[in-house]
Amino acid sequence: MTIREELEQREREILAPWASLSAESRGRERDEIPCDIRPAFQRDRDRILHSKSFRRLKDKTQVFLAPFGDHYRTRMTHTLEVSQNARTIAKALRLNEDLVEAIALGHDLGHTPFGHAGERALDRVCPLGFSHNVQSLRLVDVLERDGKGLNLSWEVRDGILNHQTSGSPSTLEGRIVRLSDKIAYFHHDMDDAMRAGILTEEDVPEEITSVVGKTTGERLDHFIHDLIRTSQGKPVIAMSPPVAQAMKDMRAFMHRRVYADPVAKAEEHKAERVVEVLYGYYLEHTEDLPAFLREMVVDDTSKHREVCDYISAMSDRFAIAKYEELFIPKSWSVL
Repeated sequence: MTIREELEQREREILAPWASLSAESRGRERDEIPCDIRPAFQRDRDRILHSKSFRRLKDKTQVFLAPFGDHYRTRMTHTLEVSQNARTIAKALRLNEDLVEAIALGHDLGHTPFGHAGERALDRVCPLGFSHNVQSLRLVDVLERDGKGLNLSWEVRDGILNHQTSGSPSTLEGRIVRLSDKIAYFHHDMDDAMRAGILTEEDVPEEITSVVGKTTGERLDHFIHDLIRTSQGKPVIAMSPPVAQAMKDMRAFMHRRVYADPVAKAEEHKAERVVEVLYGYYLEHTEDLPAFLREMVVDDTSKHREVCDYISAMSDRFAIAKYEELFIPKSWSVL
């Protein structure tokens, strides 16, 4: 018996009856010889962790565009916090920790430079539309490894595609990541907003603090504990009604006070303009695209698709550097 088979047997013995088992995965789009050490979902986790797309997350905006200070979140730190929350919940519920980690690490790979500002800009200028969850799946299916893709398991791909609020993941592990994503960004976005002076604890409405706590740490702890208590011993992933309502109230509060705040969003129109201008340039100069993307351009539709692929993969820093290289005279850029 290989180490992988021993680990798969351990899953059968330890995990809940409704957990996703690595040995019972619905498989990959392209058949592969199984690893002799790692079960399928652990292997997927490793592929995502070592991908170029994952490394680029460290220079992509979460909420605050180009903040001054070392402690504001980036898309990578957000991803790591989602992963940690999801693993804690999965372990407590005896669900597949490798699967939730793979989904969590891959769920935001398709995010644009400049956060949701870049996503809005690409969705506006690309006739095919743009959504980061769909792009995340496209990255792992097609674009990684210079067009070869990562060939991930069906369950990981399903969780990545369906992690948004409107999504409906097929596995309980995917549903954990879907809720962990929201728990993480409400927690850290509020924490960052307080660090930036946009919010204080006294600003948080009493209908939220009376249910889930008076500090960001208390709220994070309460959300996770409530989710585990409500879901324990059942094939569901859910919060209790009062806590689920507090999360909805927090979402509305954050949209009103942070996500639409003029201070936090002051530079976003410039970021959107950078994305739009770069899109127009590469649409007219597809010869400047990376070679493997150029090879995918066969008609007007694919031209839009590959330009969108290239720009959405850029980090904030790379997008700004490309904009300066293409449109700012060198004598200006050194003044």
